[in-house]
Amino acid sequence: MALRSCGSVLITGSNRGIGLALVRELVTGTPSPKVVIGTCRKPQEGKELQDLAKKYSNFRVVQLDVNDEDSIQKAVKEVEGLTGNEGLNCLINNAGTNTMASLNDVNVEVMMSAYRTNSVGVLMVTKAFLPLLKKAANLVSGMGVHRAAIINVSSDSGSIQLAEEKLIYLKVYPYRISKTALNMISKCLALDLKSEGILCIAFHPGWIQTDMGGPLAPLTLEETIPDVVTAISNLEERHSGTFIDWKGNTVPW
Repeated sequence: MALRSCGSVLITGSNRGIGLALVRELVTGTPSPKVVIGTCRKPQEGKELQDLAKKYSNFRVVQLDVNDEDSIQKAVKEVEGLTGNEGLNCLINNAGTNTMASLNDVNVEVMMSAYRTNSVGVLMVTKAFLPLLKKAANLVSGMGVHRAAIINVSSDSGSIQLAEEKLIYLKVYPYRISKTALNMISKCLALDLKSEGILCIAFHPGWIQTDMGGPLAPLTLEETIPDVVTAISNLEERHSGTFIDWKGNTVPW
């Protein structure tokens, strides 16, 4: 129940898919975090987010474009006002982009766009929110979402060891390579922040039927999101710096 009962959770890219489903799961559940913050680039277009904000007093929508430094800094200030002296307990870096591009189709522009959002954007958002995560980490002991945690939503398509088993991903060069980079970012953050008591993992939520995942995905949001919440809730010190999936299993790097 750790994620459902922690002080504050921020989920990027929450206007659709996994992000929106996580928001809905947390604000409608019992117990529910003291503060749930959903971010997206264009909050005015996120009707479902706005409806949830009107219905649940512990939910707030914040504008955040992970590719815009000014937007990131404004979001940090707004979140600081919402979390106060308690800081931010859990940052779920869910915002991402997927562009279909095989070896024949891939070019510099699509590669850089994927890196910008899926890798560099995650690192810059995390760096900006570190003061709030550190504030939360200073209040309690142990490691996990009850204290301070960074969950980087990755994909098993970024696993080098599984590359030969996942030939379908050869059609998504930009996505899978940017997720491999995200995995290294997660490992570096875990090592850098261990002394601060801040946990960081790379997280594979499964191949889910969403706008990004597509209709061929074997999993649905309804069946998978409760497992995602449970897996994140069960994180402890031994998990920091690892790559795990929605069932809590280790994913090969």
